[in-house]
Amino acid sequence: MPSYTVTVATGSQWFAGTDDYVYLSLEGTAGCSERHLLDKPFYNDFERGAVDSYDVTVEEDLGEIQLIKIEKRRYWYHDDWYLKYITVKTPVGDYLEFPCYRWITDETEIVLRDGRAKLPRDDKTQILKQHRRKELETRQKTYRWKEWHPGFPLSIDAHSHSELPRDIQFDNEKGIDFILNYSKAMENLYINRFMHLFQSSWSDFADFERIFVRISNTISEYVMQHWKEDFMFGYQFLNGCNPVLIQRCTEIPKKLPVTMDMVECSLERNLTLEEEVKQGNIFIVDYELLDGVDANKTDPCTIQYLAAPICLLYKNLENKIVPIAIQLSQKPGPDNPIFLPSDDTYDWLLAKIWVRSSDFHIHQTVTHLLRTHLVSEVFSIAMFRQLPAVHPLFKLLVPHMRFTIAINTKAREQLICECGLFDKANATGGGGHVQMVQKAMKDLTYTSLCFPEEIKAKGMDSKEDIPYYYYRDDGIKVWEAIKSFAEDVIHIYYENDEVVCEDVELQAFVKDIYVYGMRGMKASGFPKTIRTREKLAEYLTVVIFTTSAQHAAVNFGQYDWCSWIPNAPPTMRCPPPTKKGTVTIEQIVETLPDRGRSCWHLGAVWALSQFQDNELFLGMYPDEHFVEKPVKEAMARFRKSLDEIISAITERNKNKKLPYYYLSPDRIPNSVAV
Repeated sequence: MPSYTVTVATGSQWFAGTDDYVYLSLEGTAGCSERHLLDKPFYNDFERGAVDSYDVTVEEDLGEIQLIKIEKRRYWYHDDWYLKYITVKTPVGDYLEFPCYRWITDETEIVLRDGRAKLPRDDKTQILKQHRRKELETRQKTYRWKEWHPGFPLSIDAHSHSELPRDIQFDNEKGIDFILNYSKAMENLYINRFMHLFQSSWSDFADFERIFVRISNTISEYVMQHWKEDFMFGYQFLNGCNPVLIQRCTEIPKKLPVTMDMVECSLERNLTLEEEVKQGNIFIVDYELLDGVDANKTDPCTIQYLAAPICLLYKNLENKIVPIAIQLSQKPGPDNPIFLPSDDTYDWLLAKIWVRSSDFHIHQTVTHLLRTHLVSEVFSIAMFRQLPAVHPLFKLLVPHMRFTIAINTKAREQLICECGLFDKANATGGGGHVQMVQKAMKDLTYTSLCFPEEIKAKGMDSKEDIPYYYYRDDGIKVWEAIKSFAEDVIHIYYENDEVVCEDVELQAFVKDIYVYGMRGMKASGFPKTIRTREKLAEYLTVVIFTTSAQHAAVNFGQYDWCSWIPNAPPTMRCPPPTKKGTVTIEQIVETLPDRGRSCWHLGAVWALSQFQDNELFLGMYPDEHFVEKPVKEAMARFRKSLDEIISAITERNKNKKLPYYYLSPDRIPNSVAV
């Protein structure tokens, strides 16, 4: 009688093994096997990290194996099992791989197809078509869209992490408990003795060092030493943790009535301001989005303030970007002076601090939360709803969706919810952050997520004109590497543009993102359909780049750039100055966050800057969803390209006081998971 050798691999996560009854049956083109008992209580099979083999004997040859059914029946208590994969050796010696990489919970069964990726048109038999359809029907009932706030991209329909499907939960929920992690961070930083001292001001700038962890030869220490300098202020717009706002100024806006007399002493080329603009030496950062946003009112004992400044910057003869004018509100007038480097030291310093505080708010809520976390969740939900596990694009994208829905759900549960941790230290807490996302949605366009196009649209693409924009340089290299990899995979499965058009699952995925993620807004520019391989490659690059590189660029530098509180104040306790010549050092310290808010802020930026345990970085694909040799060769080429980028970045950073490494592929996690 024909005999099949079945090998079963259990995951290595904690509690991945099972002591339940496990049954297996094979379904082939010529028939089905009986249900075989593989494991039962106290057999000690299917333990954590185990690989177990069994012989399955059948009455007659089953033909080509199409499906494997795994059933788990409870023995005693709730016992989830993480199944990595199953391999089958047929009677003629062929090996078939059946990837799973899922949790089998309760008394359930799952049906697996072999690991060869298939488009809908590739399935010829009714049984495979039915399996494909049933998987998506089940997923669409499990992964449901829900509106968290009006105007937001839709998110997962779950109130808490524990309500999520087991497959997308964190392995250890304690590891992503924000309250626990922030408290631990403050304890590790030895600042927990200050965490409850709200309304208690620091004495002077030096007093902030009492909560600053001095780590020698690091960016954070360099920031502490040089934060007052105009060079450091300007440099952060290029290579800090929010390097996405600066753009070349093509015309001085009427709402910023700066004159040549004001800035003449800052210009170095003997040109007028208008001529400097024409030559491309003037840059601008406008925080208009903050105008009208309500400041945090959750603590009646502390009035908090926001500003919506406009900052004009200049590329000097050393090619350094430095500030030359700052207006702290959008509407010009006698109570809204334009601050200049030639003003009194403390006037100019406080104006820059207000810009840094505003930059922090835009970074946290728009650059980080909306444009990486919330957008990535949209990609994740649409993928699970519309792409079955056998689809090549599911196999390509699933590593880049790891834990994204889970981290966002936990954030809505503890961090950015009403009375959440975000309210403790941030002036945009208490609802301001919600208003900001709603306002920022109008600027969330498809082209703005296409990295090279967005850089070009801001006039920041010339390496010759702007030579020290490492975020741009490294980002374009990583973008091109991802795009080349996506093209390789696309050309394996899509012979031509017609095959792209015919892929109904791909089109449903794209439509889901447009309708639910972008709320059906035509102005977003997100495509409703994709009709060419070229456009598909760009689209997949947007998805992978956003979930990996873009998030890394704006997340993991938070401790470096924001741990020195005066450089990134999360709140301000006095209103912006309305006249010059009155600012004192005492007034600045009174304006900056109190001791309690400083500590919560420091705990937050520390915790958010840490990689996950067992982090998987770009190009690392330990779960073998793909089994075909051509795709594995494409992965190898992708890793080679990434290694070359790592080497180039490492070489450039040698001996730099301010190295830029956030877009080095060995520091880019595959997904948004923190």
